[in-house]
Amino acid sequence: MKKKKQVMVLRIGHRLVRDDRVTTHAALVSRAFGAERIYMTGIDQSVKKTVDAVGKRWGGNFQMEIIEDWKGVARAWKKSGGKIAHLTMYGINIDDAVEKVRKEEKLLVIIGAEKVPREAYELADYNIAIGNQPHSEIAALAIFLDRVFEGKQFKKEVAGGQMRIVPSERGKQVEEKI
Repeated sequence: MKKKKQVMVLRIGHRLVRDDRVTTHAALVSRAFGAERIYMTGIDQSVKKTVDAVGKRWGGNFQMEIIEDWKGVARAWKKSGGKIAHLTMYGINIDDAVEKVRKEEKLLVIIGAEKVPREAYELADYNIAIGNQPHSEIAALAIFLDRVFEGKQFKKEVAGGQMRIVPSERGKQVEEKI
């Protein structure tokens, strides 16, 4: 039996007020693109409440955890046999790394909100670039997760929740679960 791939995201940093929306989007992209959990530093409970409310309405088991010590999380991840992929425009091109990364069963993806400390580069097993130009960490995360899961995450049925979208070529169709 094939073991389930375990992918989690660690976002380092948060610029107060300015990043509230971006931080929420990093969590929503993590959730929608197949990650199981996101660890975040420097955020307040309002972001967690927003993400938890999305999970309650739309289902799934995605979790957000607010942490103080990102290095402790990364070190514990590695100690448990996991690998770390750090998304940075200074890394190697995703096309040159994705085949190897897909084989990892336990993967922690590090993204930064601001300048990432040097330790993140050193703790990472893979420093991966989604192109070598400045870009959004959210876009990089979405592309990375899509390449890792090869689009299969979009076909998964999400358990629980109060609402479900019925795919439609035109208009919006939403079912409320009773």
